[in-house]
Amino acid sequence: MRRMKKPLFAAPRALELGRQVLDIEAAAVHALSTRLDTTFLQALDLILACEGRVIVSGMGKSGHIARKIAATMSSTGTPAYFVHPGEASHGDLGMVAAEDVFIALSYSGESQELMTIAPIIKRQGAKLISMSGNPNSSLARVSDVHLNVAVDKEACPMGLAPTASTTATLAMGDALAVALLDAKGFNAENFARSHPGGSLGRRLLLCVSDVMRVDERIPKVPEDAMLSIALMEMSRKGVGMTAIVGEGDVVLGIFTDGDLRRTLEKKLDFSLTPVRAVMSTNPRCIGPDSLAAEAVQLMDQYNINQMLVVNEQHQLVGALNMHDLLHAKVI
Repeated sequence: MRRMKKPLFAAPRALELGRQVLDIEAAAVHALSTRLDTTFLQALDLILACEGRVIVSGMGKSGHIARKIAATMSSTGTPAYFVHPGEASHGDLGMVAAEDVFIALSYSGESQELMTIAPIIKRQGAKLISMSGNPNSSLARVSDVHLNVAVDKEACPMGLAPTASTTATLAMGDALAVALLDAKGFNAENFARSHPGGSLGRRLLLCVSDVMRVDERIPKVPEDAMLSIALMEMSRKGVGMTAIVGEGDVVLGIFTDGDLRRTLEKKLDFSLTPVRAVMSTNPRCIGPDSLAAEAVQLMDQYNINQMLVVNEQHQLVGALNMHDLLHAKVI
């Protein structure tokens, strides 16, 4: 048996230090909310009026935060990208146009790389929003809008490593992105379109019609069929149920594995018993244009594993069970 290595830190000290860091950073973010004022609204107005792109930039740790802010904005309806301020002064500044909004991140507000390009950004006609911890900094003074992300102290015991300050800046970026999302009416479907490859996209974009069984794969029998015929149809189609339909494939009922167990207790003659005598009426149905995620919700809500898919005239157009949803990775 492999022996566990002895922890490098004494457990009580490590836990206490971890809690202190979380408390300090939580306090820093909370302080931002109490200071939020009309400058936040001014920043929103500039971005909403932007006819180009949002460019986010920063050096060092601020650069990492800038990348995250750009990514969050892009995925929530505000096209944005990151530009490295050092590279910007060596040609990449050509990406910035007069129609753009440039968001510069520097906690000190004195980043040499940003201050080198800030006057050129303004000269090109782009709007400049800055986030720093010093409203009187050089960067704040040249900006169209300055957002104050000052913190009382860093979570680093030495007060040197950017910790609480980067957390506060990231939170301000998230606040901007979410406010922009709301102002633009960006919804779940829009969000899914920018995330088509993941499970989120599948849940938000897949419709019942994309995963349901159709044509010959739909289990169904006419209302005058005997129970034995219904059982054969269930066995052939392997969905654990069969629809009972009338004229024009209008759904009249359903016969499931659960109905079969209840029928067995009655000791009926399957070859002489019409399936309509033992079927469940008013089965849970769903439309083909409904989201597949909605089918999952309904199955969970009513503790069922199968559903019939019907059109507006209540005609059978498909069948669905939990395995189909699992296979499509909706669950």
